[in-house]
Amino acid sequence: MYEPSKNNRLLIDQTADNITDYIIKNDLKPGDRLPPEHELAELLEVGRSTLREAIRMLASRNVLEVRHGAGSFISQKAGVADDPFGFSFIKDKRKLAEDLIEFRLMIEPRIAAAAASACTEEEKAGLRAQCEKVEELIRSGVSHAEEDSRLHTMIAICSRNCVIPKLLPIITVSIDNLIQITHASLREETIRTHRAIVEAICEGDSLAASDAMMLHLIYNRDCLRTQPLIASLRGDMDEI
Repeated sequence: MYEPSKNNRLLIDQTADNITDYIIKNDLKPGDRLPPEHELAELLEVGRSTLREAIRMLASRNVLEVRHGAGSFISQKAGVADDPFGFSFIKDKRKLAEDLIEFRLMIEPRIAAAAASACTEEEKAGLRAQCEKVEELIRSGVSHAEEDSRLHTMIAICSRNCVIPKLLPIITVSIDNLIQITHASLREETIRTHRAIVEAICEGDSLAASDAMMLHLIYNRDCLRTQPLIASLRGDMDEI
């Protein structure tokens, strides 16, 4: 396996730092594309092999997302690790799911309210399109966890709070756990409350956005709490 020399490693690290500086100075947002490889290499005054290694390093840190044939894009994960809080090591997944919902109830209604006050017209169009994408997946019976998380991520970004994107792994883990435990049973409720959240944000109604997000999370919490009963009833039916 190829291992870069110490000097090359230092150059790769410096190049990665320079790319990060470029992203910050040019105010690039999640989803924005970096310049083509040859342009960026010339701009940073490094070889293309060094640039590729630096991009690979930043991709591993969730700063960049490399799409083969399309280029390198700013990651939606904003440089946050997939499991920065160590949730994967918590054994009781049901307790984790319940506590994550309670945490989300504390912050996501406020996030939705802030998004309603700061959302741009372009972002509104994106939210509506993403809401429809989630709805299509739910109705087709395909897993909607990833796109569901993306919708909540987009809402968080619209809040213009620079801290919130750093907490997005909490929301992502919560959505994944909830869908797995409840077997995605809240299909119609999810569709209805997602629509209400997005429309309130797009209309600039902070109070309605907060209320809709609160209702969305309460549905999730109540479904999670009744899941053991549902499982028990299914077990009883199997014995008949």
